Amino acid sequence: LLQGPVLGSWYKVLDRLIPGATKAVAVRKMLLDQGGFAPCFLGCFLAIAGAMNGLSVQENWSKIQQDYVDALLTNYCIWPPVQIANFYFVPLNHR
Repeated sequence: LLQGPVLGSWYKVLDRLIPGATKAVAVRKMLLDQGGFAPCFLGCFLAIAGAMNGLSVQENWSKIQQDYVDALLTNYCIWPPVQIANFYFVPLNHR
């Protein structure tokens, strides 16, 4: 419920900021996505997941501090090539 609307809106903003679909444009979009959006989104995702799992604010904050860096590094191992393909091959209305 969270990811669809947030990511759909982000992709529209990203397409306005960096229009086009060349390979160079796809790389630029990925850099902005992974350098700016992903770290913020991951923090929000972890906070919401912790809250939905019944963690107190203090427990949630401790868990985020414990997990955030590893989760972000894992994100960087997986998502950059996927996002380049997404921005290069997939039309905006299907992202």
